Amino acid sequence: MKKILVPTDFSSQAYNAIKIAAVLAKKSNSEILLLHVLDLPQQGSDSISKGSPIPEVMFFKNAAEHKLKELALSEIFNGVNVSTSLILERTSPGVVKTAETNDVDLIVMGSHGVSGAKEYFVGSNTQKVVRTSDIPVLVIKGDDEEFNINDIVFASDFSDNMKEPFKRILRLNSLLNANLHLLMVNTPNSFKPTHVAEEILNDFLQDTTDNSFDLSIYNDLNVEKGIINFSKKINADLITIATHGRTGLSHFFNGSISEDLVNHSKISVLTIKID
Repeated sequence: MKKILVPTDFSSQAYNAIKIAAVLAKKSNSEILLLHVLDLPQQGSDSISKGSPIPEVMFFKNAAEHKLKELALSEIFNGVNVSTSLILERTSPGVVKTAETNDVDLIVMGSHGVSGAKEYFVGSNTQKVVRTSDIPVLVIKGDDEEFNINDIVFASDFSDNMKEPFKRILRLNSLLNANLHLLMVNTPNSFKPTHVAEEILNDFLQDTTDNSFDLSIYNDLNVEKGIINFSKKINADLITIATHGRTGLSHFFNGSISEDLVNHSKISVLTIKID
């Protein structure tokens, strides 16, 4: 891992993500790119691009640039190479474009989650980034300055397309040195006997790692609840999951386990897009 992108709106949730990103950067000898997306009304963006900025727009732009520079000089970044970027764009596409343009390895974001009608019809910016980003997204919940990760849950069906995401999890865990729990959730509509699940895992591991792992099978009404309830049971510190990144009508009607976890989980979630 060489570069970590940390979007910030200067909220407490964003600052929690910044602290974790600083910890990861020090462990992996990575640099950090701090990003603020100035999500202006169309007329405000047009005024700047046409060279005749509205005074109020320039006030917000200059204030944000000042905050970014101050943030980059924070003591939490001691020993870390930090750069800043301010762009005029819609928030979620701005984050994704910046990550791709700067060859970022990981996006770290804070979130307090959304629920109800807002979840389905608006969604959080973090949720939208998870849905559209081809780059792994680490969503930080709560305030943990040290990012002490002792137990990680990797929830999967252990099909072939999960192998590359799993290899990324293994590389991350080489930095965190946590206990990695492999989880398969059994639901009423997709139930596998234990011996079948274990055979699937053994075949999966043969092609991905020389390390041995035990499989945990958890029965629940749906996959999301199973992941959350199992994580509570073992007092996990981080949930990791691969995502297909559904968009449009497919997302609306089928939903996304990853996005639901980002909204509803009380612990941090790492999502990795399936190639």
